[in-house]
This record gives sequence, structure tokens and C-alpha cells, in this order.
Amino acid sequence: MALPATDARRAPASAPDPRDALRRATAHLHAEVDASMPLARPNPSLADYRRHLALLADWVESLRALPVDVGRLDDEAWRVDADLAECERMLNLPHAALSQPPARAATATGPFGWGVAYVIEGSRLGGQVMYRRLADALAPHPLTYLQGAGRETGARWAAFLAELRQQLRTEADIDAACEGAVQAFALLLACRRAREQCA
Repeated sequence: MALPATDARRAPASAPDPRDALRRATAHLHAEVDASMPLARPNPSLADYRRHLALLADWVESLRALPVDVGRLDDEAWRVDADLAECERMLNLPHAALSQPPARAATATGPFGWGVAYVIEGSRLGGQVMYRRLADALAPHPLTYLQGAGRETGARWAAFLAELRQQLRTEADIDAACEGAVQAFALLLACRRAREQCA
């Protein structure tokens, strides 16, 4: 049954789609990251891929200062370290022994943490695009990190977005998530600048 016009005017407006809000909030930062990462240069080498992974390792560690899902960060750190060790092996560089995959379960996180998770999960989706571009050029390295979950990456992203929409239902939640996503991108750019200064 339709609401009377006066009641309809009082009905609360639905919150925007969190994905759209997150995209808008981070578009300029996302573009800067895409243009400035080590793999953005023409014809990147395996050494560039190693630099890319080392930068991501710094980034994941910096994210631990934020109120985020520690289990997700542990998983991301392990995946980065595993591919970094393979890079260093192929480049005949010293590398640390790899630990076992983390067993820590995902932890509860608030809207801010969901914004950080949006950046991490989105990077996995973007990694597949880079994988298709670089797989032949950087063979025989398997580029395991860029492969993400392989054919399941798209389905994982869709499931993540569905959960994101369940968790972020109000304007305030979405604003907090946008703040988290912006801080995640800003930390990545700060890590990149720090590495450039040390080079």
C-alpha cells in the first residue's frame, strides 16, 4: 500500500550505495596510486615486481595502526611475503624463510575497518588486471600475489560487496568507511614516498 504524500515526505531517504561512495571518495588517490607504483612504468621487470611487493609489505604493516580486521591483514602480509620470497629467490637475493599461512580468523571491524578492507579487496581485483598484462613478460615467475584467488577472485569481490552493503547501512557508517579507505590509500602513497627517499 502506498504511503500518503505527507507520510512519504517523512520517510527517510535510503543511504547511497557504499561502493559508489567509496569510489568517489578515493578516485583521486586511486588514480595517483595506479600511476606511481613500480609496476606502472613501461615494460616493468622482475626487480620492479619485487619493489612493488616490498612496498605492499610496508603498507600492510602500516595498516596495523588502524582499527582494522587483523586476520585480513595477516593473510595479506603472508601472501605478499610468499611472492616476495619467490622474487628474491629468482633474482638470487637473500630472502627470509617463509612462515606457515596464518590461521587467525577474521575479526570484527567497524565501518572504518570496512573502508580499509574495501581497498585491500579492491587491490586483489586490480591485481588480476596486472597479472594478465605481465604474466608473459615476467615468466617464469608465477606472480602468485597478482593472481589473487584466480577464477574465484570475481566471486570473492561480489561476496565482499554484498557484505559491505549489509554492514554499511547509514550515511554515518558510509562516511566512516570512506575515511578508512582514504587513510588506507594515503598510507600506501606515504610508504611509496618513503621508499623513494631511501632509494
